[in-house]
Amino acid sequence: MNNFRKLVDKIKPNFLPGGKFEKLHSTFDAIETFLFVPNTTSKSGTHIHDAVDSKRTMIVVVIALIPALLFGMYNVGFQHYNAIGQPEIGFWSMFWYGFLAVLPIVIVSYVVGLSIEFAGGQIRKEEVQEGFLVTGMLIPLIVPVDTPLWMIAVATAFSVIFAKEVFGGTGMNIFNVALVARAFLFFAYPQSMSGDKVWIRTGETFGLGGGSVVDGFSGATPLGQVSTATTANVDVVNMFGEQYSLMDTIIGLMPGSIGETSIIAIGIGALILLITKVANWKVMLSVFAGGIFAGLIFNQFGPETASANLPWFMHITLGGFAFGAVFMATDPVTSSRTETGKWIYGFLIGVLAIVIRVLNPGYAEGMMLAILLMNIFAPLIDFYVVDANIKKRLKRVKVTTSERVNK
Repeated sequence: MNNFRKLVDKIKPNFLPGGKFEKLHSTFDAIETFLFVPNTTSKSGTHIHDAVDSKRTMIVVVIALIPALLFGMYNVGFQHYNAIGQPEIGFWSMFWYGFLAVLPIVIVSYVVGLSIEFAGGQIRKEEVQEGFLVTGMLIPLIVPVDTPLWMIAVATAFSVIFAKEVFGGTGMNIFNVALVARAFLFFAYPQSMSGDKVWIRTGETFGLGGGSVVDGFSGATPLGQVSTATTANVDVVNMFGEQYSLMDTIIGLMPGSIGETSIIAIGIGALILLITKVANWKVMLSVFAGGIFAGLIFNQFGPETASANLPWFMHITLGGFAFGAVFMATDPVTSSRTETGKWIYGFLIGVLAIVIRVLNPGYAEGMMLAILLMNIFAPLIDFYVVDANIKKRLKRVKVTTSERVNK
């Protein structure tokens, strides 16, 4: 590693101002700071000087996402081979099929997003910002596996340009960039983001997984089944009509977005984020508290629909609720900054997600819209929290001053 460091230091002058490759300085700087911790610190406007820069923080989040990614790859293969009547194919065959199906989505996400980031840095002659390290992994995990790659590319480009760069880049965006990509896909190409046929890949992938779909197959997600139910009570079943248990929903072998189905995999990621203190536990916990609260309220006082009667714990384990609570709501850029505001922000996300699910049958998920809506109100929440603290202190000062005068 020392020899590699010396090599980088040797070629570095070529990319500095005055060097023959100075126009590529932003690109070189991005690669260097990705490989090595910078040996410089901010000279003004900072309160903490630390060797852990934002690139290191983003890499921790990417590591926390890997369990969900790996499980998602296996689940893609599991769903496929069960759909074509070959459940005995074996673990590695299922994983390999899912790996080949998911990898192109990850590659397209990173290539398109990073190309825009690098181009923007070069044009503006600014440092290439590192926020897309996480966004590039999040986008593939929150989309159906059968989403066409060109749609992934268009949605990624749209979100990076219009949800991030126009606001000034990393740290300046008001919306979660990955969720903007998901929202763009949902509203621009609804036929590829909803229905029973988009959640399970039934065709071959690079020549693997050939076969015909078995009779009676259904690729509907559990929440899709609930939202389209015509009775107040409905059994959530797998592709062959067998009812899911609570443990099944925790394990996550079911149709859904690539990385959102397994509570266990998401939980491992949550532990990594909490142990490293990258994510805020208050936001995470309050999202679950809000979801449980809303679920219980609807169970007791809600309309006679399947969504309202769905047990509160199923609301938490199904769909993208847990994934959104752990990886989306905790985004430090778009969430509330004050300590009290974090509780309010997270709680309202949880409540809104369940409200949207129950009262809007046309959109079974709810979590995406809940987070994007609260992204808008996060600064307002912080404003009123700070304003309330100022008023408390002023009142305290007035009381203390009055007591002194009376003495």
